[in-house]
Amino acid sequence: MKVDLSDKVALVTGSGNGIGLAIADSFARNGAQVIYTDIDVPAVKKEAAKFPSCRGCEMDVRKEDQVKDVVRKIMDEFGRIDILVNNAGVNTVKHRVTFDEFPKDEWDWIIETDLNGVVIVSRVVSPLMVAQQSGRIIHISSICGLVALRLQSAYIAAKHAIVGLTRAMAIELAPKGVLVNAIAPGSTVSEGTKKLFYGPDGKFVDRIQRILDHIPLGRPAKAEEIAHGALFLAAPESAYITGTVLTIDGGWTAGGYARDF
Repeated sequence: MKVDLSDKVALVTGSGNGIGLAIADSFARNGAQVIYTDIDVPAVKKEAAKFPSCRGCEMDVRKEDQVKDVVRKIMDEFGRIDILVNNAGVNTVKHRVTFDEFPKDEWDWIIETDLNGVVIVSRVVSPLMVAQQSGRIIHISSICGLVALRLQSAYIAAKHAIVGLTRAMAIELAPKGVLVNAIAPGSTVSEGTKKLFYGPDGKFVDRIQRILDHIPLGRPAKAEEIAHGALFLAAPESAYITGTVLTIDGGWTAGGYARDF
């Protein structure tokens, strides 16, 4: 997919691997100057080095001072931020238990990263976009932000909140020239899902077929397929889209659910 992002500056959180990396790469290949950020510093340094105009920076989205420092450096070097992708997120691979048994420390870790991290980065970057009277903010939610799945209540809560936050931010920022949308990926092959399902040593590898039976297209997404959605929402041609959730799930939420009728 090709769009014109020349002269655009993009900040992508959690872009050391997986969906975030695929999004950052797709922006860079389409002309954007991309700042890859992650807590995995060697990864973002290595990945950003593929493109002369891109940078790799350490950034923990839970740490407001660090976020402000990174954004300050971006503004010093590039003078603007046109696109923000809030992708950084976590989910537990240790515990898949009911709500009442979910460990509080893991609950806090997931909410702090997946929800509060989005809020922190957005609060730092959005005033700069308002000053420019232009900008695109793209949150990465999940199908878990649209429907509830069992035994991962913290992740479900965070991703549902992102959907509501997207709509709230969209109506507040639209008069100021800033568009806010979200993407809800379905099951996607990544380092995280390999640890759970798609890797030979995945914790729940025995459940792969049950997962695939719920996807009408019969396979998980590739990270690049989610990146195409982000590229579409970042494109100049998408200037009349705000407050929407773009679902990229192979038909999962359409309701196939392993039925043959």
